[in-house]
Amino acid sequence: MADILLVDDDKNVRITLSAFLKKMDNNVDIATDGEQAEEKIKAFPYDLVITDLKMAKKSGLDVVRFAKECNPLTEIIVLTGFGTVESGVQAMKLGAYDYITKPPDLEEFKLLVYKALERKKLLTEVEYLQHELKDKYKFDNIIGSSKEMLDVLSLVSKVSPTDSTVLITGESGTGKELIARAVHLNSKRKNRAFVTINCGAIPENLQESELFGHVRGAFTGAIKEKRGLFQEASGGTLFLDEIGETAPATQVKLLRFLQDGEIRAVGDTEPIHVDVRLLAATNRNLEDAIEAGEFREDLYYRLNVIPINIPPLRERRDDIPLLVNHFLALAREKTGKQLETVSPQAMKILTGWKWQGNVRELENVIERAVILSNQNVILPHDLPMSMQSLDADAITTQAGWEELSLEEMEKRQILRTLEKYEWNQKKTSDVLGISTTTLWRKLKSYGIEPKMKE
Repeated sequence: MADILLVDDDKNVRITLSAFLKKMDNNVDIATDGEQAEEKIKAFPYDLVITDLKMAKKSGLDVVRFAKECNPLTEIIVLTGFGTVESGVQAMKLGAYDYITKPPDLEEFKLLVYKALERKKLLTEVEYLQHELKDKYKFDNIIGSSKEMLDVLSLVSKVSPTDSTVLITGESGTGKELIARAVHLNSKRKNRAFVTINCGAIPENLQESELFGHVRGAFTGAIKEKRGLFQEASGGTLFLDEIGETAPATQVKLLRFLQDGEIRAVGDTEPIHVDVRLLAATNRNLEDAIEAGEFREDLYYRLNVIPINIPPLRERRDDIPLLVNHFLALAREKTGKQLETVSPQAMKILTGWKWQGNVRELENVIERAVILSNQNVILPHDLPMSMQSLDADAITTQAGWEELSLEEMEKRQILRTLEKYEWNQKKTSDVLGISTTTLWRKLKSYGIEPKMKE
């Protein structure tokens, strides 16, 4: 049950929407104008504020601004009249979750309220977790406020207190080890060892010895007994990065550990019981590896108790400005150079780049730019040459960098994607990372008439 403040100077709207919201099992408070809304917001931390845009004395934009100042986690939906879509967009820039035109379609309104409250719940949960772990566990090193990363962090907060095996998947450079560390540092094992190994970096004939240890004389060169990483991690967590690169014999021993908690050193006949939580990660599709006979299916299902997929950076572009500022601060500290910011033109390039190397590539690009820059701001020519030519027809002129609004860039990107996929709106929305409803609303606001496929 959520606490919602409904702000509108139209009595009929208040009666209709408040009754509808109450049927959705919410607590609903009413304000008849912007001034009364601000008094109520000051006195109580609402989960959601739904406000009309056009009101006397204080407008809906004033309410949005005031609500976000009082409580940044409060979500806001703005009710706009016909012809005031631009003001709705302005409200979103001030922090509103979304806008809907009046009179609202009640089913669309209901869905919008559910989504806003879901985001509020997720943000509150993540903020609590980050607050708890910020100083002690460095959870704040995981940067991201996009829906995709908030989902990941919410899942991390739920699985961390358990002893369940976690399989972390994602492309190279997405931050799989950071997620593994976050799981460990928020678990009951946080004060014990966190041991990591990159399975792909260990030759197959040495994997068993590294993980499980060996006894003296187990093989040529084994002149003394060796403890394996499972024993080193006893009581704590063992993180197996690139689990898909393990040898068949190693996979058999990992399966035995997951079944009964026992390992056996190379050359030994006696099993050893170890208390270790296992986390694994891979950038491979293990189901394809199973089909190819390179990975055991039974081991896959034992590992995949709790799957966590880290989305690639190109699917969470909203996080790029946050990551840029984070890496800029790290680069300043590392290099001693006092670069203050990134120019809008350079930021447009960064947010539009394909980022095949993901977050790791972005970090390297920012550090390089800081080193090469001769000013206190990163400019386009400080970025790699391949990036400087990005979409040159849209963002450059012969004289230099053109100041395009974000709205114009978005419109052009939507048009290019639609044309690329022959005006298939479902495919376009998937590529852009937005819902078909959001795409439809943007087409309408930009005056783009959808074309039917021939």
